Amino acid sequence: MTTLIEAQYLPSIAYFAALRPAKKIILEKYEHYEKQTYRNRCYINSVHGREALIVPLTAKHGKVPIAEVRIDHSQKWLNNHWRTLRSAYGKAPFFEHYSHDLEKILFRKQEFLYDLNRDLLSMCLKWLNWDVSVEASLSYNPAPDQPISDLRSVINPKKAVNLSRFYHPARYYQVFGNAFAENLSLVDLIFCEGPKAATIVQLSTTAK
Repeated sequence: MTTLIEAQYLPSIAYFAALRPAKKIILEKYEHYEKQTYRNRCYINSVHGREALIVPLTAKHGKVPIAEVRIDHSQKWLNNHWRTLRSAYGKAPFFEHYSHDLEKILFRKQEFLYDLNRDLLSMCLKWLNWDVSVEASLSYNPAPDQPISDLRSVINPKKAVNLSRFYHPARYYQVFGNAFAENLSLVDLIFCEGPKAATIVQLSTTAK
């Protein structure tokens, strides 16, 4: 199966559950940026509960292709994100094993959001040990032909009802709280469960 999907920032477990059947992933490169989505945010588990990490963007990111949307590095978001991640997961069982990969990519200070998200996706796929090819779309196609599975904007914080098509939460160890926090960024699962993460994504996938 070939799946067409947008690049997201440190994607959620549902994102990977949706991608699990894919043999090839096409990342949408020519869509227009959509506000209040996972394209520039993720959710982690912290002492304060579910917490958003948001990548700030420059003001001129309206009707331009996603590949041209620039990150606003004038804001100290990188240090804030890294400090929050270390505070949340520094004592998690697998933080030290995996955190160096994440730190290296984040502090490249990519100019464009798409490039950052693409590199983070490649990192996550490596962590999961998935044998899947990833390529960029060549143009914007509002209705791609079959057999491409079009999942653009489906994994969306404003459309949680869609998740049941792909995802049902499989519980795993988490650092904070007695209540299980569903569908966080994959980094929560990786830092807490390490090599078991791929199996937990499989158990979280609706379509086996």
